[in-house]
Amino acid sequence: MNDIALRVEGLAKGFTLHLQGGASFPVLRDEALEVRAGECVALAGPSGAGKSTLMRCLYGNYGSDDGRIRLRHRGALLDLAAADPRLVREVRRETLGYVSQFLRVIPRVSAREVVAEPLAERGTPRAEALARAEALLTRLNLPRRLHDLPPATFSGGEQQRLNLARGFAPGYPLLLLDEPTASLDAANREVVVALIAEAKQAGAAIIGIFHDIEVRDRVADRLHEVRPLPDAA
Repeated sequence: MNDIALRVEGLAKGFTLHLQGGASFPVLRDEALEVRAGECVALAGPSGAGKSTLMRCLYGNYGSDDGRIRLRHRGALLDLAAADPRLVREVRRETLGYVSQFLRVIPRVSAREVVAEPLAERGTPRAEALARAEALLTRLNLPRRLHDLPPATFSGGEQQRLNLARGFAPGYPLLLLDEPTASLDAANREVVVALIAEAKQAGAAIIGIFHDIEVRDRVADRLHEVRPLPDAA
């Protein structure tokens, strides 16, 4: 069982609408998922079923109401759902990466430094981290003139490529991808397909939401259906 990178057991998550009289509604209930090293699992299901909620629970952005999120970190399975903030930060630094649809722009920090940051946090020498960042940005066809500019004024597609470079740069053992090709042209979609294949070959476990069905079918080893709850419809 040492090839299990992530195991979700009995996960539940709901939300309370404080501006609507405290009404609450469930999104996930008794969710179960298992992902192995070198495998890509695509989350499937209709809009509103809870795919993004599940992804944010897996990264620790949302706390769960019940259940366990066990992932392999430093050789052992730990429960991220019960981890304290210090341990969550450690897991994110060493084990768990996340490519979201949105880039949190840091004023006056260049694109190359944004990509190099997670490598530097893991102890990679600065020159090596910047070289890795440069190589990935170039591979994702971000013009070199933009590498040393802050990304606040980049287009949506340029910011998405920056997000992808930052997510793939460290070589995380477990990587979450939220619509990684949503804003990309055909040439850059091919780059992302290749990056995913290389990460899987290196042993990474990948969980993704792919609205591009063609890309999903090329990279996913299997689908995990997230079904809307009857009382959440």
